[in-house]
Amino acid sequence: MRAAVLDKPGVIRIDEIATPAPARGEVRIRLEGCGVCASNLEPWAGQEWMTYPGDAGGLGHEGWGTIDAVGEGVAGLAPGDRVAALSYRSFAEYDVAAADMVAKLPPALADQPFPGEPLGCAFNIFRRSDIRAGQTVAIIGIGFLGAVLTKLASDAGARVIAISRRQESLDLARHYGAAETIAMHDHYAIIDQVKALTGEAMCERVIEAVGKQWPLDLAGELIGFGGRLVIAGYHQDGPRQVSMQTWNWKGIDVINAHERDPAVQMRGLREAIDAVASGRLDPKPLYTHRYGLDQLGDALDATRDKPGAFVKALVMLA
Repeated sequence: MRAAVLDKPGVIRIDEIATPAPARGEVRIRLEGCGVCASNLEPWAGQEWMTYPGDAGGLGHEGWGTIDAVGEGVAGLAPGDRVAALSYRSFAEYDVAAADMVAKLPPALADQPFPGEPLGCAFNIFRRSDIRAGQTVAIIGIGFLGAVLTKLASDAGARVIAISRRQESLDLARHYGAAETIAMHDHYAIIDQVKALTGEAMCERVIEAVGKQWPLDLAGELIGFGGRLVIAGYHQDGPRQVSMQTWNWKGIDVINAHERDPAVQMRGLREAIDAVASGRLDPKPLYTHRYGLDQLGDALDATRDKPGAFVKALVMLA
């Protein structure tokens, strides 16, 4: 099979390697596609703790496709089942996954792309956020996660203030139900706008979905007394500083919403499948750019540079 390998920073090569066989308790998936995650950008840029080359297919963890082989001891899954999987070498034509980390996709999702990992992540973040009707919720960073969370929070009856750099992102937030939008350009101007919108009470919930220092600083300013600050951004490029004086004074809860319990990860994935299949969530506007496997480098560059109305890249394999 063909698989993408991160050869060194900024360089992808395509290798021909043996197609993996599923071990006991595993299934093999012929992949239709895999989403490109912003967490891929640090390895793509090169960090001092990274080693190269990476594993074949190794950056890909948002894959979906059709099971074509099952290992011993697998029940409830069979060749021909279309699934989303939480597996980790999916920038390739095939990947293997533990059977309990695979969820079937219903007929309602036939022919639709389904990068299950980030969709499930959004539902898990939403659950950890404990958003309720009548609350004011600021969401900082309207990319894929921020857009889905805007929809979930607004559907829950919250008033969403969406904060992002690009006008295209703010328009997307409006599409998904944001009541207010603020351009993320001037730190103190944003604080003043949120004060005006909330009668200086600030927000009961703030979700930081960027993964950089400045948005994290801003999140601490926008949260109200006794509120909940939810860190959904993936901070993997070094240490962070926080204003413990502010956090202490406000008496806030701080939630790191990245789940590592496999059962919780699968819960979010199944919730996402149900929501999209039922029509409660339409993620199709978020899949803005598509690439072939040999264009993975271009997809990573687009994920970094966000040309035009870019939200999410999909690498299509079938």
